[in-house]
Amino acid sequence: MKGFDPKFSNFPDYILGITHEIWEEKKVETLNSYYSDNIPVRSPSSIIIGNKAVINATLATLSEFPDRELLGEDVIWSGSPEEGMLSSHRIFSTATHLETGSFGKATGKKINYRVIADCHAINNQIDDEWLVRDVGGIVQQLGYSSADFALRQIRDEGGVNSCVRPFTASLDVKGPYTGKGNDNEWGDLFAEILTSIMSGKSDIIHQHYDRAGKGYYPEGKMAVSFSDIEAFWMSFRNAFPSAAFTIHHKIGREDPFLPPRAAIRWSLVGKHEGQGRYGHQSNADIYVMGISHAEFGPWGLRNEYTLFDDVAIWKQIHLHKGRE
Repeated sequence: MKGFDPKFSNFPDYILGITHEIWEEKKVETLNSYYSDNIPVRSPSSIIIGNKAVINATLATLSEFPDRELLGEDVIWSGSPEEGMLSSHRIFSTATHLETGSFGKATGKKINYRVIADCHAINNQIDDEWLVRDVGGIVQQLGYSSADFALRQIRDEGGVNSCVRPFTASLDVKGPYTGKGNDNEWGDLFAEILTSIMSGKSDIIHQHYDRAGKGYYPEGKMAVSFSDIEAFWMSFRNAFPSAAFTIHHKIGREDPFLPPRAAIRWSLVGKHEGQGRYGHQSNADIYVMGISHAEFGPWGLRNEYTLFDDVAIWKQIHLHKGRE
């Protein structure tokens, strides 16, 4: 790969390799070369700017979960080494809560959760990132509900007027990556499916999902077959009935030894004015950052992975109500 260290055989190997070096080999100092000085990293909970902030966040996580393993499930990517490449990297993490930190007093509990990170790389360096972690899944395994932990965050961060604000479009900064993905039938199909679901057309699930298909969702939940998958999406969508759904990035791929796959980064922006996943309507303005992956088989979409951060959503609801 032109511009990349020759020890990496291809782009997925680069993404999986540097992740292993940074986190499991604990070579945090390699972030000084693998991440650009002014990289923006957007997550549902906040936006941080610069490699120093990334290093500090990495050290804090490793302190709290020192045995964390990051098992790479897939790297769905587009682009070229010459023009830059965008990876949508899905990780299954295991960890033990061994030290006190942002998730509270050490519990000694073993947890597992997913993360999807969209990273732009060129010349052996990541310079733009969107990161969605299943924080709701983490806190539930540590003994909190997503709603209660969001309140705890607000208190720990100094209250309604001082706490860190969840990410919204108004907080975003322009990074070096401006691409939209690639032109591929599997990305187009998954985009059509998600757009239809968000438009209330739940029959699309029966049309395009495998009857034995599975959905892997926030708070570590798994849905099996049509009715469970439909129930998840309708409960989520019904909470924000007039919110605007936007697809920001779309990738489709076919690779040897792998099923056809797709990766979609999206947002849902509007008011919490319906009943559903987040209880009684609050009329809070909500920004949801989501990333979804799909694997297709001979009978339709067989595995779907969707992540958003329930804690960040609840935090926006609490802040609107002035709760702390």
